[in-house]
Amino acid sequence: MAPSFADVKQAVALLVDPWIFMSLSLSCLPRTIFSLLLAGQFSTLFSPSRLQEVWFGRFWSFAGPNARFHVEKRVVPLLEGRVSAGRILPESATNDDTASSGNERVSGVVMEIGPGIGIWASVFAHPALSPTILQVYGVEPNASHHAELRQRVVKAGLGDRYEIVPVGIENLESSGRVQRESVDCIVSILCLCGVPEPERNIRELYSYLKPGGRWYVFEHVKHGSQGVRDTGRLMRYYQAFVNIFWPTAIGGCELCRNTGKSLMEAGPWSKIDLVQMDGEPTCKVLPHVYGTLTK
Repeated sequence: MAPSFADVKQAVALLVDPWIFMSLSLSCLPRTIFSLLLAGQFSTLFSPSRLQEVWFGRFWSFAGPNARFHVEKRVVPLLEGRVSAGRILPESATNDDTASSGNERVSGVVMEIGPGIGIWASVFAHPALSPTILQVYGVEPNASHHAELRQRVVKAGLGDRYEIVPVGIENLESSGRVQRESVDCIVSILCLCGVPEPERNIRELYSYLKPGGRWYVFEHVKHGSQGVRDTGRLMRYYQAFVNIFWPTAIGGCELCRNTGKSLMEAGPWSKIDLVQMDGEPTCKVLPHVYGTLTK
């Protein structure tokens, strides 16, 4: 049966969407440069990596909350322990219900990877999670995010339990902030796409989980990669083409990472519940995997 007009319209919108997102980011670049000039921060202007950090920080200040709006209906149940095999359990599920499905909510000592400006801070303060969380370490190397991250942490009432760790994953050990095998839960939401040397750094993060610790994942990944259905060569080629421009415009984010495979091979897991997000259209340039892995 031939596709309907509505189907074609949706496919075109999905294929164009990354270009619109990149154009919004690019629109922030002139203002970023102008503000740096006014502030006399010429060393930042002439450092491509530092300029990209500040540029992305400005862009994400308004794009981040919008990104949360679109995915929080998936992420919040995940952190509440209400996701099993890609299925969201009802809010009325009791602790026994979630336990019987093999899920647990985020609790204990938590490491949030790449919190950015703190768009998920309020979730950790939710009445369903806050009583079970002892400490949150926010591993965020981009200093441009720190001021807004602190504001959101304080606003969420987590000021005494949330510590910003201002280093990359590769420097966690030397920072002395977190000890290996001391973390109950790792939370990574749309951030592993941007970490350098992902295989090595994902293995590094694995070493900080306690035995029995849980890793909560919501990440966009490469078409046809681990946990994602194969949509054919055309989508893989198109995604690779978009990725020529995407990392520069979106703060070093990479579209074509096999993050599911990297996570599964990080070390021995007692349980893996990591699947593609339900109902994602074939033409979606950023397919997602989400779920929980237990050490």
